[in-house]
Amino acid sequence: MKKLLIASAVTASLLGTSAAFAAEEVNVYSYRQPFLIEPMFDAFTEETGIKVNVKFAKQGMAEKVKQEGEYSPADVLLTVDISRLKDLVNHDVVQPVQSDVIDQNVPEQFRDSEDKWVALTTRARAVYSSRERVGKLGDDFDYLDLAKPEWKGKICTRSGKHPYNVSLVSAIIENHGEATAKEWLKGVKANLARKPQGNDRAQVKAIKEGLCDVSLGNSYYLGKMLNDEEQKAWAEAVYINYPGQNAHGTQVNVSGMAMAKYAPNKENALKLMEFLTSDKAQHMYAEVNFEEPVKPGVEKSELVASWGEYKHDPMPLEAIADNYSKSVKLLDEVQFDL
Repeated sequence: MKKLLIASAVTASLLGTSAAFAAEEVNVYSYRQPFLIEPMFDAFTEETGIKVNVKFAKQGMAEKVKQEGEYSPADVLLTVDISRLKDLVNHDVVQPVQSDVIDQNVPEQFRDSEDKWVALTTRARAVYSSRERVGKLGDDFDYLDLAKPEWKGKICTRSGKHPYNVSLVSAIIENHGEATAKEWLKGVKANLARKPQGNDRAQVKAIKEGLCDVSLGNSYYLGKMLNDEEQKAWAEAVYINYPGQNAHGTQVNVSGMAMAKYAPNKENALKLMEFLTSDKAQHMYAEVNFEEPVKPGVEKSELVASWGEYKHDPMPLEAIADNYSKSVKLLDEVQFDL
């Protein structure tokens, strides 16, 4: 009996130690590449003593967390694009987060009305133009202009059904209506220099090679290319343009985060989420990935700032998410990728 009591005491002690250790951890599932976010996590650990465990994925995050159910170790979910944030909500794998800190740091436009996700950075859906053959596009240039006959055979883009492009179509639906969006898609398709393919950087490469003159692309890719010796020449062959400056403004999307529905380390998860909206983390995001801080007052990186100021479309991200299925339907109807 004495041995059993001792064994029970040791077991209880070990369990207590384990619980205490777990309380100093937070588990993150992320679509973001390790080099983009690990500097922020290291800074968070240094500041709080809380260890960040990260599991990286390329796809299927919502499905994985759903399958794990209440036994999921996930605390915080990191992803990009409003469509993927909304996907987490639709799969019912996140929970609302009430935080005065987050509300003060992140403008309402970039937060879910039910507090189920929050943006961390913004990126513009820009238009790249050939320095040699086109030049810099003016403030009068708008996304709708890409459907004009003057661009026939001169446009390159990745798949219309990639989330970045679907979100742009969703914004056009919100600003101009479905009928205009459909005609716009028809016009852009008619103006393509080649079938949609590759990623955003591949379109800039195509401009460099003379295959097309303009392309759609996220703004931060320019910084990535300029910092890649193999791709620097591509970036130097184009101007970055921010459409809609005399209209609704340039469409922006986000990277963002949410707290997992069954987060086992909820308190630490909230601390991490608040930290990622802080000046320190926002500045690090800006310097590492050439995205723009979502917190007002935090400066862009010097390189991004050199590309010029521009007006954002003030449309709530939720409006883009709400139009997502309509956008996919229109893309199918015009057979954009075929």
